[in-house]
Amino acid sequence: MIYAFLAEGFEETEAIAPIDILKRCGKEVVTVGIGGGEITGAHGITVVADITEADMILTDKVEMIVLPGGMPGTLNLEKSEAVQSAVSFCAENGKYIGAICAAPSILGKLGLLDGKKATCFPGFEQFLTGAEFTGDPVNIDGNIITARGAGVAVDFGLALAKVLCGEAKAEKLRQSLRCI
Repeated sequence: MIYAFLAEGFEETEAIAPIDILKRCGKEVVTVGIGGGEITGAHGITVVADITEADMILTDKVEMIVLPGGMPGTLNLEKSEAVQSAVSFCAENGKYIGAICAAPSILGKLGLLDGKKATCFPGFEQFLTGAEFTGDPVNIDGNIITARGAGVAVDFGLALAKVLCGEAKAEKLRQSLRCI
């Protein structure tokens, strides 16, 4: 199971594209609403989350968490005890953590990027404490997957699919999406 967190002001493309791609790979993705069940993104699109943070259960069934960026979405994710618990759980148990745009800053502030290659939306580099900032569209380093922003949301989703479903399945999906 994958938890994809949605907080008020999230970047819609950075959330929906990876969720869609992971579902196309056959993964169970559960959206978690921070602060409620209906969450409005940075561009006014409202999404009804599958569950709220109060319903989230961290067990071995969790394979990955996904943190979309956007403002003030990233700040709202960072303030959430549920998100902090999920990030800590994944870090401590070797589970995958995907973060895009400004959201990698959450990982940097927690010291989870020490010695890892990472990327983020331009202007948030100073928050990637301990990381080797690359500026690449997407980076996979161990259990951490980071991406630059909305323009690479499909690539980010494909990178998440690659680590969970294998390179062959991710490549087949990439071709089916016509990302050639």
